[in-house]
Amino acid sequence: MKKEDLRILFMGTPEFAVESLKALVENNYNVVAVITMPDKPAGRGYKLQASPVKQYALEKGLTVLQPEKLKEESFLTQLKELRIDLQVVVAFRMLPEVVWSMPSKGTFNLHSSLLPHYRGAAPINWAIINGERETGVTTFFLSHEIDTGDIIFREKTKIDSTDNAETLHDRLMVMGAQLVLKTVDAVINNTVMSIPQDELDVNKNELKPAPKIFKDDCRVNWNANTEEIFNFIRGLSPYPAAWTELHRPGTDEIVRVKLFASMLPEEVEFATLKDGSIKVNNEAITLENGSIITDNKSYLNVVTASGLLSITDLQLSGKKRMNNIDFLNGYKLGEGDYFE
Repeated sequence: MKKEDLRILFMGTPEFAVESLKALVENNYNVVAVITMPDKPAGRGYKLQASPVKQYALEKGLTVLQPEKLKEESFLTQLKELRIDLQVVVAFRMLPEVVWSMPSKGTFNLHSSLLPHYRGAAPINWAIINGERETGVTTFFLSHEIDTGDIIFREKTKIDSTDNAETLHDRLMVMGAQLVLKTVDAVINNTVMSIPQDELDVNKNELKPAPKIFKDDCRVNWNANTEEIFNFIRGLSPYPAAWTELHRPGTDEIVRVKLFASMLPEEVEFATLKDGSIKVNNEAITLENGSIITDNKSYLNVVTASGLLSITDLQLSGKKRMNNIDFLNGYKLGEGDYFE
């Protein structure tokens, strides 16, 4: 089969999916239509806004469908009339079987983890939060349960300590687009050799999930150790963003603060003593987890269960995002202030 003879339907919504659609279009694959989410109100004026996938598809003159319900008879009729051979799904909602089973060559999905690990809605975030050293992208055929279908291809990448959710997202987005092309070519050449996930050498009891992350899940637990909090912050940066509350004893002031980046402090010599106290600049002091240690000039350190963590990028509620030095220049912290 020639690639122009394979009739492809692409399904996706966010920027992550655009890269894969772009790769298909720019390499002259036959994308006969695109399905994306209906326009949604966004911005200060709550004006209807098209998804990134729709915007790109319209720029390229592609047919765009935006069904409210994927089981509607009118939509299913449209699908049948398109005579699709293959459906490619990237960052879209769960499909009913009547949709994913329709094409003669099947439906495959691109997932941003090394399946079977990190099945779910937020694999990029959870891989970093859990301190993984590597992750990747996977293409697999859709089946009845989410993210459980037979694996076609996987591609690995290292997770560096400087990575956050944004940098890893962007790298996997590009890698994923290339894996989509590789998968489509395998379908065209009839060389797909998919593997059931339960045949992989993975202990089912060790599988790590990647459930959707809600705002309450993003609150920092200062009773965790330094490395855990460091990974938690970068795993949620820049979105949805880890957060904490700044408390100022003697006042009723409680301010929510988003935390975007942190590091092990360099400006302050510290050690955790056997009795649980912190030794700062050779002076032993006992502070509760979440307590702030700062010179109000160059560093903003917070006590954790295993030492200190230096906050380097943050945003007060209602204010702009800034680095720690700019923050300290405009917002002086007092003795006893703490995060909770």
